[in-house]
Amino acid sequence: MFRTLLVSTALATALSGAAAAQPRPDQVAFRALYKELVETNTTLSSGSCTLAAERMAAHLKAAGIPDADIHPFAAPDHPKEGGLVVVYPGRDLKAKAVLMLAHLDVVEAKREDWTRDPFTLVEENGNFYARGVADDKAMASIWVDTLVRFKKEGFKPRRTLKLALTCGEETNGAFNGAQYLATNKRDLIDAAFAVNEGGGGLLDGAGKPVFLGIQVGEKLSQNYTLEVTNPGGHSSRPLPDNAIYHLAGALMHIQAYRFPVEFNDTTRDFFTKMGPLAKPEEGAALAALLKNPKDEKAREIAERDPDANAILHTNCVATMLDAGHATNALPQRARANINCRIFPGTSAEAVRQTLEQVIGDPKVRVSIREVRNAPAPPPPLDPKVLGPAEKLAAEMWPGVPQVHEMSAGATDGAFLTPVGIPTYGISGDYGDPDGDGVHGLNERIRVKVLYDSRDYLYRLMKIYGDQAD
Repeated sequence: MFRTLLVSTALATALSGAAAAQPRPDQVAFRALYKELVETNTTLSSGSCTLAAERMAAHLKAAGIPDADIHPFAAPDHPKEGGLVVVYPGRDLKAKAVLMLAHLDVVEAKREDWTRDPFTLVEENGNFYARGVADDKAMASIWVDTLVRFKKEGFKPRRTLKLALTCGEETNGAFNGAQYLATNKRDLIDAAFAVNEGGGGLLDGAGKPVFLGIQVGEKLSQNYTLEVTNPGGHSSRPLPDNAIYHLAGALMHIQAYRFPVEFNDTTRDFFTKMGPLAKPEEGAALAALLKNPKDEKAREIAERDPDANAILHTNCVATMLDAGHATNALPQRARANINCRIFPGTSAEAVRQTLEQVIGDPKVRVSIREVRNAPAPPPPLDPKVLGPAEKLAAEMWPGVPQVHEMSAGATDGAFLTPVGIPTYGISGDYGDPDGDGVHGLNERIRVKVLYDSRDYLYRLMKIYGDQAD
């Protein structure tokens, strides 16, 4: 996020995008595991998270983790959307565990749209390409690999470490494994806190790190349906009362409306630290907004950056349209989907009411679609969680600014934090300014970024594992 930021080269540590030296022997073994997971199709339409979970369980069993500590799960009515929980026992059974969380499912990908086969891992130009190489099979494979390494090394942490690989994160309305575990297997995944996707850093165009972030909280993703119904009629007898025109007017009102600027502890920290690194005009605008969120001139400047705009306030945008039933008939029905990313502290119903008021047309009905999750409060800024992660990051990437960030997207942390397992996005993963094709075409991750993230998370989980309560 915040991809217009610039950073002094004096602060930056190079992350080469070109092909690096030959991988270490342990990286070769990890690459094979990663390749197997990436090439296991886990799309909702035609893949199987259950198969992916089984394959990851096989690696853990081969490393010597006993069957009693490996817990596959799948709901009977969703046999291909299963997952896996693994318990790696600690020395102190009274100490609360640490949970490693990642999702196995990926966004749909069509071969005809991609330059390469989206379900074949390709290493090219210093990048790995395929669907899921970044989101989220990078972290999922790193977690499996970490436990394999721990077992082979004979590492016995003070605290129990747990791993949960789940399905359903990418699709609202799908069976969600994290939600299932939080509701039905809460004791199995009980932990002091969880480490999940969502955090990460940004590279500039030359491949140098701009900042590294830890996700502390996220927006609520909620869809709304706008619907207009009408008796219709023959298109040769047009009438002013047209369902499509009513819907079009409603969409224009939503496009023009801007929700109020808001800050919480996480976003205030982010903008306070990142503002001085931004271009002068943008930095001044952010400083002004931090002092006065109602400063409209400053807001206009800050919102030019889509990443800043994404976390300054609630956002609602039209994403789908469906109207009419025949080319020669007046429309009897017109619908649109509005996807909102809601700032923490605001309810889905409050946003629905705001949309009604903004539209101001009684012909347009605004309703809440499927609810993915209730609003989740951000986890606390716990120094026992943040401190080790930030200290290790400073050692591995000296001089790179570190921030706390709020995700504009949605993660499975939204299901765990409300049930008492505060969940943080910590990855050591740096992305390019264009977003690396995540959720889009030709998804990629830099090879060096992946291997560095693997080293970072492996070392971090050792620190957490031996940490005192």
